[in-house]
Amino acid sequence: MRFANQAEQFAADGYAVFDRVLAGEPLELLRAECDAFVAREDAKMDAAGVDRIDLSHRGKRYFANECQREVPALHEVLFSETMADVCRATLGDTAYFFFDQYVVKCPEAGMPFSWHQDSGYVVGNGGPADHAPYLTCWITLDDATVENGTVRVIPGSHRDGIVAHERQAGSNDLVGAPADTQGVTVEVPAGSIVAFSSLLLHATGANTSDSPRRVYLAQYTPEVMLNPGTRQLRRNAIPLIQGGRQVTVG
Repeated sequence: MRFANQAEQFAADGYAVFDRVLAGEPLELLRAECDAFVAREDAKMDAAGVDRIDLSHRGKRYFANECQREVPALHEVLFSETMADVCRATLGDTAYFFFDQYVVKCPEAGMPFSWHQDSGYVVGNGGPADHAPYLTCWITLDDATVENGTVRVIPGSHRDGIVAHERQAGSNDLVGAPADTQGVTVEVPAGSIVAFSSLLLHATGANTSDSPRRVYLAQYTPEVMLNPGTRQLRRNAIPLIQGGRQVTVG
C-alpha cells in the first residue's frame, strides 16, 4: 500500500506527515486562489464594519471557508489520486469530502491558534456529539516553521475522545487544553500534508516571520455527517472513496 509508513504512524499517534506530496500545478493552484479568499474575508469585515468575523482577524489571521463551492477548480486537488491515497492510509476504505478552508497567518502579526480538537469545533458549533472521528489534511503552501507558526500536536491524544472546550472571548477560539501544554512541533516544507484525526489536540504558534504562512485545509469523513435534530447534511458529503475505490475524480 502507498503510504504504509504513514498508516502505521497515524494509527499509533493520531497524525502522520506526507512530505512534499503536492508540487507543480496542484500546489500553484492552491497558492493562486489564496489571496482572493483573504480579500473576500476583508470585504466581509468591511461590509460589517468590524475587524473580526468568527476566527478571522483583519491583518492577523484569516480562516476562509467553503472555498471549493466558489472555485470548483479546487476539486482537482480535493479529489486527486494523492488525496485518495492519503485517505486510504488514514480513514480506510470509505471517505467523503467534508470541508475546505484557507488558513493564513499574516507576517509579523499572525496570531497563534489555541489547543483544540477539530471535533471540539463541530460540537461547539452545534454539530453532533456522536460523530465519527474524521480527517484533517493540513496542506502547506509555504514552508511551515516554528518562526511562522507551524502546527504542534499531542501524539496519542486522539484516544481520549472529545474533551471539553471553552470559548475564548478575545479570539473566539475554542480551547481544549492550557496554553502551556507541551506538544510536538511539526516543521514541513511546502507541498506537504500533515494529516491528523479530528480528535487530536493541536495548536499553532504566532507568525513572527516577514512572510505570510499559508495553509489549505481539506477534511474528509468516514461517513455522512448530519446535524442533530434536523438530520440535515452538515457541510458536504461528496464521496471520494467507496469500498476502497476512488469514485470521484477532480
